[in-house]
Amino acid sequence: MTWDADKLAAIRAKYEDAEVGAMHDPRFARVAEKIFSGGTRTTPWSGIPTLLDAPALAPGAEGFEALQVALLGVPMDLGITNRNGCRFGPRALRAIERIGPYNHVLDVAPVQELRVADTGDVPFRSRYQLEESHQDIEAHVAKLVAAGTLPLSVGGDHSITGPILKAVGAQAPVGLIHIDAHCDTSGPFDGTKFHHGGPFRNAVLDGALDPTRTIQIGIRGSSEYLWEFSYDTGMTVIHAEEVTGLGIPAIIERAKEIVGSGPTYLSFDIDSLDPSFAPGTGTPEVGGLTTREVLELIRGLKGLNIVGGDVVEVAPQYDSTTNTAHAGAQVLFEILSLMAFSPALKP
Repeated sequence: MTWDADKLAAIRAKYEDAEVGAMHDPRFARVAEKIFSGGTRTTPWSGIPTLLDAPALAPGAEGFEALQVALLGVPMDLGITNRNGCRFGPRALRAIERIGPYNHVLDVAPVQELRVADTGDVPFRSRYQLEESHQDIEAHVAKLVAAGTLPLSVGGDHSITGPILKAVGAQAPVGLIHIDAHCDTSGPFDGTKFHHGGPFRNAVLDGALDPTRTIQIGIRGSSEYLWEFSYDTGMTVIHAEEVTGLGIPAIIERAKEIVGSGPTYLSFDIDSLDPSFAPGTGTPEVGGLTTREVLELIRGLKGLNIVGGDVVEVAPQYDSTTNTAHAGAQVLFEILSLMAFSPALKP
């Protein structure tokens, strides 16, 4: 294509006096009409911060039954084995001022195209009782599940996924796509099994998780000896060292093969990312995934029967750049985008 005066004149005629938000491509016009209002776009730095700038719905307020997806914070880190602080994860992700609104790979603006809201934080009876906090999480998520609303949570430590899975898998065990540095299937120690190193072991034993429909991706580090439960129950484990040789497309196909068309939960631990991308976490492990690999992986899961998800272990105080929280918020956006295509989404 050669650029000349006639082509410039044609482009000027098409675009020079365009109205605010006017798009000629139907794909972009569909998004723009939801974003532009009164000749402007919402400024990302104003208003009350919410997860992904979704509308706010106070905890316990009426109306969550009408939602297709409920975003919720789970600010609890009593199950941490190393550096604490991910109780501040939900607040940190709410403070990220610009994520979305359009996912160009999946061609969806999920906040605008779904009935979704930030429903606030799980109300805890105590800031000290770990087991009691898990009961609170399970009861809260169970209300969403009973209403047919898909839960998408922000932790908090990874132990929160155990009670969430008990609620999501109460009727029948679900499959799992688990992106993490650690398998989190270790046994009890220091007097409890409800720590962040064992939620998926607990979920299998509770009958909420099908280990043969479970894939764990990005596993690495010095804790391998703790994960025999994963292998003994038939979980598929893909170590970070294997990712380069296998390639992300092959891992996507493997994940699809394992979980099939059945109900599937997606759990993302921020420490799956290499600490160069996400240093703000409790148990960083070098040699991890890149942000580009993670985005490609999650986007490749489009069409799966996603019934819930979470982003956990963001401990913002260990990262003055806010990059960790930014990465966590982007992954939250990607999971919400996936949910727009899930067969589990109610009309």
